[in-house]
Amino acid sequence: MPELPEVEVVRRGLTAHVQGRTLERVTVLHPRPVRSHPFGADGFAADLGGRTVDAVHRRGKYLWLSLADDALVIHLGMSGQLRVNAPSDPRQRNTRVTFLLDDGSELRFVDQRMFGGLEWRPGLASSPVPHIAADPFDPGFDAAAVAARMRSRRTTVKRALLDQGLVSGIGNIYADETLWRTATHFELPTGELGPRRAVTLLSTARDVMADALAEGGTSFDSLYVNVNGESGYFSRSLEAYGREGQPCRRCGTPIVRRSFMNRSSYLCPRCQRAPKGTR
Repeated sequence: MPELPEVEVVRRGLTAHVQGRTLERVTVLHPRPVRSHPFGADGFAADLGGRTVDAVHRRGKYLWLSLADDALVIHLGMSGQLRVNAPSDPRQRNTRVTFLLDDGSELRFVDQRMFGGLEWRPGLASSPVPHIAADPFDPGFDAAAVAARMRSRRTTVKRALLDQGLVSGIGNIYADETLWRTATHFELPTGELGPRRAVTLLSTARDVMADALAEGGTSFDSLYVNVNGESGYFSRSLEAYGREGQPCRRCGTPIVRRSFMNRSSYLCPRCQRAPKGTR
């Protein structure tokens, strides 16, 4: 699933291509991505057609287009893409919704697995995703306050990093990279973090994602690309995630993979010692 750096790359691409443009015509090719609209695909197309995009925003893994007082919220899910094409370009087979822009280009929502979605939220342009916490790049993000909330919860550090109601934007890849950089085991109870270490964990997560953003995000396959169809290259710089059996670049011990919440955690068993009482 695209995480904060990948979504931010998409936001910047959309800003360059879509901001200030009018959505002259909206065509829904499959109704599932607009399933939340009360009047279905036709209602979605009618509400969006003719609207002008004032700005493109992001919080965590969510994007939204501001159209006067209204918002079009976009969640990419596992495989969603936003691509800018000429109308004459062949459509990818998983193209679900198209937006014809007033400059003659076409914005396409492509989603192979269809876990993503587009949601029209009238009157909510200023705050369309209130259930999502601020992310580490938000000007209002208070690392000390978030760290205090993290330490007060009866959970473990990786679960806390992935909790989008606590801190948004961090997914499995960047959680593992953050934990490797801070030599922290994913099952360490948050109550065992000191205030300084908890803040360091959050600031390191920001640093990791900033590094990934500088390389266009992380692409392992064609499911994540930016609006021009280009991949990101941070996968070449990963220290833990996806490196099972390869030597830790800090101590040389082979990276291991452990089961975690129906997914995997990658770590160095020497640098990231397991807490007492864990297997």
